[in-house]
Amino acid sequence: MELRQALIALPLLLFSAAAAAQVERFAVVVGNDQGQPPDLPLKYAETDAARVASMLQEVGGVRPENLVLLRGQDAGTVRSTLIAVNDRVRAAGDQGMLIVYYSGHGDAGALHLGSSSLELRELEQLVRGSAASFRLLVLDACRSGALTRVKGGSPIPPFDIQLGERVAGEGAVFFTSSSASEDSQESDEIKGSFFTHALVSGLLGAADANGDGRVTLDETYRYAYDATLRASSRSMAGIQHPSFEYDVRGMGDVILATLDANAPTRAFLQFPEGRTWLVFQGSAEGAVLGEIGARDRARRLSVRAGRYFLRGRAPDVLLEGMVDAPPGATLSVDESGFERTAYARLVRKGGGAATAVASLEAEARVRSALVGETGACPGAALGVAVALQSFTLKPRVGWCRGGFSNPGIEATVDQYDLELSAVHVRDLHVISVELGLTMGGSLLVQRFRTQGMAPRRTTAALQLSPTVGITRELGARSYLFVLGAASTYLLKSESSGTPGSSFGPSFAVRVSIGAGYRL
Repeated sequence: MELRQALIALPLLLFSAAAAAQVERFAVVVGNDQGQPPDLPLKYAETDAARVASMLQEVGGVRPENLVLLRGQDAGTVRSTLIAVNDRVRAAGDQGMLIVYYSGHGDAGALHLGSSSLELRELEQLVRGSAASFRLLVLDACRSGALTRVKGGSPIPPFDIQLGERVAGEGAVFFTSSSASEDSQESDEIKGSFFTHALVSGLLGAADANGDGRVTLDETYRYAYDATLRASSRSMAGIQHPSFEYDVRGMGDVILATLDANAPTRAFLQFPEGRTWLVFQGSAEGAVLGEIGARDRARRLSVRAGRYFLRGRAPDVLLEGMVDAPPGATLSVDESGFERTAYARLVRKGGGAATAVASLEAEARVRSALVGETGACPGAALGVAVALQSFTLKPRVGWCRGGFSNPGIEATVDQYDLELSAVHVRDLHVISVELGLTMGGSLLVQRFRTQGMAPRRTTAALQLSPTVGITRELGARSYLFVLGAASTYLLKSESSGTPGSSFGPSFAVRVSIGAGYRL
């Protein structure tokens, strides 16, 4: 998966709430999944661009006729579009605002728009040269943070900037998703890049820390910084550090989004604390609209009135359910009616970030008599179950004690097992059914109780056992299971009354009942 980085040279949306209605806002939003060799195709660059375009129209105050969305276009088209939009900005007067967003491939010197390139310096000149009082440039591309590095930006923590007293009516702000030497990353779970996902979620309300319905530049940076670090810290590619640099004049907060609780086409989703929630459009296969993190202070998102699929992550289970958000309403999400899925089941479905879930298992077992034995062999076993998407691996150690008794002869047989099972699990509503194959080695130690008959005998055996089992969930972490096995043992057997030995198979049936606990 191609990694991506975000540069944002942005002068932004409002001087104040009162001035918002008088400011004409223009936006050019660009997404391109294709780059230049050796760039690999991206999966979500154009999707991210569409999300940003939708967000700017819904809460960012950009009218549809003032927004241009370019998907999969070359550098020449982007260049000519920026020039044309700048002409419109100039005609709008000195209170115009320009917002430019790019998602796709790039490096420290240029954006890779398919087979063409747009130099960062040229893009900067097109944005800075605009007649708009505020210019916003968002670049979500590999190493595009070089622009803020050159201009003096740095990956500073959000508490190091105090914009509320300094950002004013005109100028430019530079905001990058990572440093010039870091990569930005895409995620299949959120169907987009970490940084753009955080940016959109923040502007839809996750960044509205004081709950006043206005998301400022300061709030947006703080939220995007924390959310991007948190998400990228769990990835294999390393941490992204958003950076910030500005060049503005005047006083007042810069408001990036206005969340109107009384808008006839909008609604709020209010989320309970202690969970991370993803919001999907319409169904689990729909577009990801936004996220509320488990530690986010703001717990509501502004959405278009409609039907949404919600996915919440608790410590032990995944919560999933549908909600309807009526126009103009604030809907408190009630998770009590949501479907709860243990993470082992989620791994098998392929629907989670985790690729494996481990469990500890203990079982009581009994097998039927082998050749030469006269009774069952009861015992126990301990093991680990590692649930993967396609199958589950179960290494175990076991023991049982059987024996035989003939007139004048008595002996015990202790069997020590080392086993590895590979099973395929089919999850049903309340139970799971598994089919598997167990391979292993056994050590059988025979001790005679009748003195003087024979010394202790030790025999090694190989075993192969097809298995079938049923598991019943007791909660998010614990479960019970029943397992049956038809075992074939390949071993050397000796007779106590006849000299010599024979090598061959012996067959037995084993039944187990046990419990497991997911780690």
